[in-house]
Amino acid sequence: MKFSSLLLLLFIPAAGHFAEATGCTLRSHQLTGYRLDGDVMIGGIFPASYTLINEIPSFTESPAFTICNQFYMASLVWAEALAFTIEEINREQLILPNITLGFVIFDTCLSLPRALQGTMWILTGKPISILNYRCQSSAPLAAFVGDAASDPTILIARLLGIYKYPQVSYFASSPLLKNKYEFPSLLRTISSGEAEAVLLYYMKKVRFKSKSGEEMYFDSSGEPPAQYDIVNWQMKPDNTLQHVKVGDFDVRASVGKQLYINNSAVQWNMQRTEVPRSVCSESCGPGYRKAHQEGRPACCIDCIPCAEGEIANGTDSSTCWQCPGDKWPNERRSECVPKRIEYLSYNEPLGSTLTTTTSLSFFTTAAVLCVFIKYRETAIVKANNRELSYLLLGSIALSFLSSLLFIGEPHPTTCRLQHLAFGIIFVLCVSCVLAKTIMVVIAFNATKPDSNMRKWLGPKVPVVTVSVCTLFQVLTCAIWLLLCPPFPEKNMKIKTGTIVLQCNKCSEIALWFMLGYMGLLACASFLVAFVSRNLPDSFNEAKWITFSMIVFLSVWFSFIPGYLSTQGKNMVAVEVFSIIASSAGLLSCIFLPKCYIILLRPELNTRENLLGRGRVKPTKTSIAL
Repeated sequence: MKFSSLLLLLFIPAAGHFAEATGCTLRSHQLTGYRLDGDVMIGGIFPASYTLINEIPSFTESPAFTICNQFYMASLVWAEALAFTIEEINREQLILPNITLGFVIFDTCLSLPRALQGTMWILTGKPISILNYRCQSSAPLAAFVGDAASDPTILIARLLGIYKYPQVSYFASSPLLKNKYEFPSLLRTISSGEAEAVLLYYMKKVRFKSKSGEEMYFDSSGEPPAQYDIVNWQMKPDNTLQHVKVGDFDVRASVGKQLYINNSAVQWNMQRTEVPRSVCSESCGPGYRKAHQEGRPACCIDCIPCAEGEIANGTDSSTCWQCPGDKWPNERRSECVPKRIEYLSYNEPLGSTLTTTTSLSFFTTAAVLCVFIKYRETAIVKANNRELSYLLLGSIALSFLSSLLFIGEPHPTTCRLQHLAFGIIFVLCVSCVLAKTIMVVIAFNATKPDSNMRKWLGPKVPVVTVSVCTLFQVLTCAIWLLLCPPFPEKNMKIKTGTIVLQCNKCSEIALWFMLGYMGLLACASFLVAFVSRNLPDSFNEAKWITFSMIVFLSVWFSFIPGYLSTQGKNMVAVEVFSIIASSAGLLSCIFLPKCYIILLRPELNTRENLLGRGRVKPTKTSIAL
């Protein structure tokens, strides 16, 4: 092919005349172009020249004839590349065997009317546009290579859509091409009819390397690999525009390397290499949303921090987004992070301290029980109703252990057991104390002459008292467990940014009824012991029971405001502390004085001394029962 002929054509401005036609025709200029026949034709529409005179149409008469009087060198490369590519394809028989490509090229002269006229000329084959007719018997037209500018491309695409040539492709080339061998890709074509079927069939099998070393192939839709140059328009000192390549996009590159941009080569407005900033306000960073300043330009904004529970993870975000229920914003409010999980753990200082205290208290109670069992034949142990003392010491030991159910991550089993075990065990303790108090009063009155209280001495009164009082609490807890058992829950409301793992009581009424009944028994024990506190020193058990009940009631009356004013693991810690303190009060006031006599003052541990007839004068710490 002789490129000189093409150059000569493009250098000579197109000329023509008006031609009147009858029927379904448009009045048009005589159009010229350049064509090369083939089995399948490709249309090309390029602005190879331009006019210095652009008249605004009046819409009352035919537009003036467009004279192309200036040559556009940049677009010549596109037309030359199309002709050269088709020539190379026809020369290489392995690409399209037995198929010859041809082309029709038209110069739009950077004029929208000429772009439409040229498109109709390529479609119909006549300089006079006959709508909806194709007046040439040459090879089928398979595709169009469109203009590089957006205005004519959109215009041509709308026209071709009417004739079933769907959405014209952009010409994939760069103005920086230095020679015809650097043309990166063949065409991006959208074909129709018979030409589409033939061309697409062969193009699916095409895979070769060009003379410049570029690999060429087409996918199942006949599309070549996407490859684009990223061009930056830069102003020269002489106020002329220069097109500078600053990057590229190549779908054939490996993942992560398909897009490349040389930021240092990009020149922004006013020849600056850094990205220009807003002329009014700085950008809003993550964690802030932008709000327009009323009455000022659109670039004037205020940066407002995201509300509690919301984030903004980008720059210049218009809105903030709410975090899901199990997550919470980080300190910068730029991303949602999992909420902190809180419960009274064995590993934290508070939990380990309570656990250690509970363990020591349990072993102390067990040691006291062992002392009472070992010295069970001594006077002081016999006088204090051995079986009732054993039961009370066992229930105190269990009450210490019940506090461990409140420590650690809540589970369905521990949630059901912790309050039920605590309520039943403590009622057992208090009912044992009440029984001991009643027995003190009966024992004192039984020593009087002609007293009928002697028949109540023995195990019947303690057994009935403990059984009836404890059975009522067991029934209360059983009903609670059957109707509305406690269960573990994740509380996300009581603490900001924290998920509190806790046991839901399910019924606050059942809880307070259980605590109220326990308090009622404690008050009854206190009143009975207080009334009998002035018994002779040899029968001073009532004094120690009075002290123990004062400690017990003081702890639980203090528990109520402390329990209601705390949340999360602190609420659990208050409950555990109350259990330990009240149990320790019972152990200390009732049993430690007896252990002192048994272990350190054995001379006082005699029947005579308890009855006041011994040689050793009793001290204030000696007891009779």
